Amino acid sequence: MKTQALSLTEKMGFGMGDAGCNMVWGSITMFLAYFYTDVFGLAPALVGVLLLSVRIIDAVTDPIMGAIADRTRSKWGRFRPYLLWLSVPFAVFSILMYTTPDWSYGAKVVYAFATYFLMSLIYTAINIPYCSLGGVISSDPQERVSCQSWRFILVGVATLIISLTLLPMVDWFGGGNRAKGFQWAMTVLSIIGCLMFLFCFATVRERVKPAIPTHDALKADLRDIWKNDQWVRILLLTFFNVCPGFIRMAATMYYVTYAMDKTSGFASMFISLGVVGMMIGSWLAKPLTDRFCKLKVFFWTNIILALFSCGFYFLDPHLTTLILVMYFLLNILHQIPSPLHWSLMADVDDYGEWKTGKRITGISFSGNLFFLKVGLAVAGAFVGFILSAYGYRGDAITQSPGAVQGIVLLFTVIPGVGYLITAGVVRLLKVDRQLMRQIQDDLEKRRENYHELGAWREDSLLETKHP
Repeated sequence: MKTQALSLTEKMGFGMGDAGCNMVWGSITMFLAYFYTDVFGLAPALVGVLLLSVRIIDAVTDPIMGAIADRTRSKWGRFRPYLLWLSVPFAVFSILMYTTPDWSYGAKVVYAFATYFLMSLIYTAINIPYCSLGGVISSDPQERVSCQSWRFILVGVATLIISLTLLPMVDWFGGGNRAKGFQWAMTVLSIIGCLMFLFCFATVRERVKPAIPTHDALKADLRDIWKNDQWVRILLLTFFNVCPGFIRMAATMYYVTYAMDKTSGFASMFISLGVVGMMIGSWLAKPLTDRFCKLKVFFWTNIILALFSCGFYFLDPHLTTLILVMYFLLNILHQIPSPLHWSLMADVDDYGEWKTGKRITGISFSGNLFFLKVGLAVAGAFVGFILSAYGYRGDAITQSPGAVQGIVLLFTVIPGVGYLITAGVVRLLKVDRQLMRQIQDDLEKRRENYHELGAWREDSLLETKHP
C-alpha cells in the first residue's frame, strides 16, 4: 500500500477548519446552557427542549447536505468550496444566536428557537463537507490519525482562546451588561473563526476519489449506505462517545460556580486547564496508535475514564488544588479517543467502498454528524432536565443542597456511566489494523485496474476512429 505523507502546513490547515468551527461550537458546549438560563433568561427545562427539538430537523437536512456535497463538482473539489462559501454566514448566525433582544419572554423564546435553528442549519452546511474532507485528504490510516490529532490540538487552541477570553470579554464589553457582553465577545470570536475556515480552504487538498465513480440517485445512495454494517455501528459510537464529555462540559460552569464556590475568573482558568489537558490527549493519540490498534486504545481509555470519572464524585469540591490536578488528568484521558473516533469514520467509509463498491463519503459523514448533534442535544437536554429536577434556579445567587448534588452528579458519575457504555459500543467494531491493511491494498488495486481499463477503452476508441 502506498502512503501519502502530508505536509505539516496541510495538517495544520485541516485542523484550522475545525478550530474555526469550534470558536463558536466550543462556546455552545461550554457556555450556551449557562447563557440561556442565567443571561438570556430561559427556564432550564425549556433550554433542554430547545437543544433537543432542533435535532429533529437535522434528520432531514444532514443526509440532504451529505448528498449535495457528494454531488458537488467544482475546481476546488467536492467538499472544500463550502469552507469558502459559508464561513461568513456561519459567523453572522452565531452572533445572532448570542444576541439578547429586549422583548417579552414569549418573543424571546421564539427568537432563541429561530436563531439556534438557523445557526444549526449553517453548521450542518459547512461542517458536513469539512468532516468529509478528512476522509479524502489521504488514504493512509496513520496519516488520517495524524491529521485528526492536529485537528484536535488546534481545536484545543481554539477552545483555550474561548475559555481564556470569552468571560473576560463579556465583562469588558458589557460593563455590567452581560447580554451585551456576550454579543460583542461572540462577534470577535466569530470573525476569528471565519478567518480560520478560509485558511483551511487555502491549504488543504482533496486526493482520495472513488475507485469506481458512480452517478446513482440519492435514494440509491441512502439504500446502499445501510449495507455497510460498520457504518451503523460507528453511528452508535458517535452518539455515545459525545454524550459523557458534553454533559460534564455543560455542567462545568455550574460545578465551579455552585459546588466549588468560585468566581467567573477562576472558571476561565479552570476550563483553560482542562483544555490544555485535552491538547495533550490529542497529541498522545498518534504515538499510542503507532504502537497499538486504535480500537484497543479506544476501548481501554474509556474503561479507565469510567473509573476515573466516577471516582471524582467522592472528592470534596472545596479541595481546590486536588480538583485542579484530577480535572487536568481527566481531560488528558478524555481527549485521547477523539482523533481515533474521526479516523475510524474514514476507515468505515473505506470499509463501505470495499464491501459495496461505492464510496459515499458525504452521506457517510452526514450520518455521523447527525448522530453527533443528536448526542449533543440529548446530553444538553439531559443537563437541563436534571437541573430542573434537582431544583436549580438560574436567578438564584446560591443554590439549594439538592441542586448542588444534581450538579455534582452531572459533572462526575453520569459521564462515568456514559464512558462505560461507549467502551461497550467500541467492541462492536471490527475495522482493526489488520483488516484496514487488507482494505487499503484491495482498494488500491481496484483504482489501478479501473484506470487501466479506462486507458484501454480510450486506445480502442482511437483505433476505431483512425484504423
